[in-house]
Amino acid sequence: MDTKQEKEIVEFWEKEKIYKTDLSNKNLFPIDTPPPTVSGAMHMGHAFSYSQQDFIARFHKMKTGVFYPFGTDDNGLPTERLVEKINNVKSKNMSRKEFIELCLKTLKKITPAFVQDWKNLGMSCDFEMSYSTIDKNSQKISQKSFIELYKGGEIYEKKVTTIWCPECQTAIAQAELEDKKLSSLFSTLKFSCDGKDLLIATTRPELLPACVAVFVNPDDKRYTKLIGKKAKVPFFDYEVPIIADKSAEMEKGTGVLMICSYGDRFDVDAINRHKLKPNVILDKNGRLTEGKYKGMKIKEARKKILEDFKNMNLISEQKEISHVVNVHDKCGTEIEFIPTEQWFIKIIDKKKIFIEQGKKIKWYPEFMHKRYDNWVNGLEWDWSISRDRHFGIPIPVWKCDKCNELIFPSEKDLPVDPLEIKKKCPKCNSLAVPESKVLDTWATSSLTPQIASSLVNDKIKLPFSLRPNAHDIIRTWAFYTIVKSYLHKKQIPWENIMISGIVSLGGEKMSKSKGNVIAPQNIIEKYGADALRFWAAGSKLGEDLDYQEKDLVTGKKVINKLENAAKFVFMNLENYRGEKPKKLEPLDELFLSNLNEVVKTITESFETYEYNKARAEIENFFWKYFCDNYLEMVKKRVYQGTGEKKLSAQYTLYNSLLTILKLIAPIMPFVTEKIYQNYFKKNEKVKSIHLCEWPEFDKKKKFSKDFDILIEDLTIVRQEKSEKKLSLNSPIEKFTTPNHKIILSYLDDFKSASGAITIDLGKEHKVNFPKAGTEKVE
Repeated sequence: MDTKQEKEIVEFWEKEKIYKTDLSNKNLFPIDTPPPTVSGAMHMGHAFSYSQQDFIARFHKMKTGVFYPFGTDDNGLPTERLVEKINNVKSKNMSRKEFIELCLKTLKKITPAFVQDWKNLGMSCDFEMSYSTIDKNSQKISQKSFIELYKGGEIYEKKVTTIWCPECQTAIAQAELEDKKLSSLFSTLKFSCDGKDLLIATTRPELLPACVAVFVNPDDKRYTKLIGKKAKVPFFDYEVPIIADKSAEMEKGTGVLMICSYGDRFDVDAINRHKLKPNVILDKNGRLTEGKYKGMKIKEARKKILEDFKNMNLISEQKEISHVVNVHDKCGTEIEFIPTEQWFIKIIDKKKIFIEQGKKIKWYPEFMHKRYDNWVNGLEWDWSISRDRHFGIPIPVWKCDKCNELIFPSEKDLPVDPLEIKKKCPKCNSLAVPESKVLDTWATSSLTPQIASSLVNDKIKLPFSLRPNAHDIIRTWAFYTIVKSYLHKKQIPWENIMISGIVSLGGEKMSKSKGNVIAPQNIIEKYGADALRFWAAGSKLGEDLDYQEKDLVTGKKVINKLENAAKFVFMNLENYRGEKPKKLEPLDELFLSNLNEVVKTITESFETYEYNKARAEIENFFWKYFCDNYLEMVKKRVYQGTGEKKLSAQYTLYNSLLTILKLIAPIMPFVTEKIYQNYFKKNEKVKSIHLCEWPEFDKKKKFSKDFDILIEDLTIVRQEKSEKKLSLNSPIEKFTTPNHKIILSYLDDFKSASGAITIDLGKEHKVNFPKAGTEKVE
């Protein structure tokens, strides 16, 4: 099986519409497919998590049928930054209309190749049923959601201190923050009170002009007498109140806390609690707006002010520290807090509701539910849904400055871009001001169930059966989808959620910055998609998996063994026409009963999202039971047998191999399709193995451990031959075994595989190797 053959199979799937959704099926398993962000090519994390969700999707496709559309997420900052990089432009230097046109033109050019990566991976989505989060339909659904929630009292606009990214030039939400460990100077500065030094340690000296108060802990006896007095800010020579507040940690630094507008979220809280008047000195570009350091960027101003303070002997102590700061997850820039006018969805007042909604969903693995709860319980702000960017879904509203009236479009006019349409106020007839902001990408991605359902005229209803979700976006995509589903429908969006882990290399997460990225496209080219998928099935759901090439080699060996086994089986089925014997031989019946148990175990494993267990089970059964032992035991019967005995072997070989292929098809769709097309299609009359019905567990079949006993005894014979450096088909005169009675039930086939002339009963296993004599059974 090579890459060329895999590509031919992808073309076959597309041409024959193998994954087309059958909407007449009332038992479909709807999947809220993650739309990958169009920000480059598919990376290893994609290949890992999308393979895992596809194992489950393919299983359900064969079992009941699926609703499994494909989408791309292409209206957010990552796509905007990619467009800027590809075209060597900056959106802020272009008009919104020009930049949007450039984005759409670029997306049209790059998206087909981007989507092809997912097809090459073997994703079984219905690619004809696809959406983009920036297409007109998604825009309409997103804008309709905004209008409905505003009119329902769930959205408000307010000028507040918001989290701001100076690099991306936009407000962002709490969920878009990441922690990053950075080194910094921790400088103890000389404030003063009553003519004496008041030492305060800080990592942000550039915010001294924005200092509005000094906090001391009311229990800190060092500073009790200073409470209510004034502290003088060094160099800038103005005074601020000294306030008693428990947030001042007595053990941190000098125990005195500088409150600025705004260094972090604690400053925001402190200023609001004490009703202090802020003095904001940073602009949206991250530059200082007043004083000696006006126009300087934050780090430049920090360096300069420390130089000046050192020259003026205003630094008491200075040391290098490593501390955690909040950065924007899209660009890695340290965030600031700046007062801006933004739109918000109310979530803080519903934290308990969202906790309860999370409990209604089955989480796989279960421990990931705790991450969701921790996130919801730790929320401090409402959801900021507006962004000061060009490319995105426009917020559909106009404002009348005279009447303070908001004007919304009618639903039939959606989607709209207010900047392109003039609206007059219905009250005073004045020209209304269009909203220039766009919606946060999560405000649209949180509606993927509704967007997917709209592709089939809302025939698929909430809740969907499944949401596959990466663990790092539980706080965003999972949470926000639960929010929107509750606010609009008072429902959960899906019944089950499966959370994937991450890919590491040598124990470290793969990332471009570390230079330890391996492209899945190269792996597929070298080993094939099936081998990569086999590797991805090697970890439990939710667990991280280290990339090791030896796992790909193992996957390739499985592929080769499947092909060789199929070739061997069908070499001996030349005259077989699918007939079933009147009665199965004991060994064949035993083997099929063992296979029946494997069907049960693997079905249960896929149903509980334990694809790794399914892989281990079928891999073990295929190698150990089918190839190494059953084939060896029936070899003579299919070579030299006649009549019903041969027919029984042929029937069992044909049906067991077909069942094995079906069981492994969700994980390795390419090689199973190839073998099916080459050998089974003409008899089965089904276009693809992936359209075949999933094997059913037969409760009537009795399970016996006899086959394990046969394997145990055969292994002993083989080991003895190996130790004596004899070929495995060498005869043995007598084999003594405590399992004599069991072996008698399968005597001819066991003797064929072992080479034994005589089988005797004994307390211990023993193999005799004199010259072969007359056949005798005792």
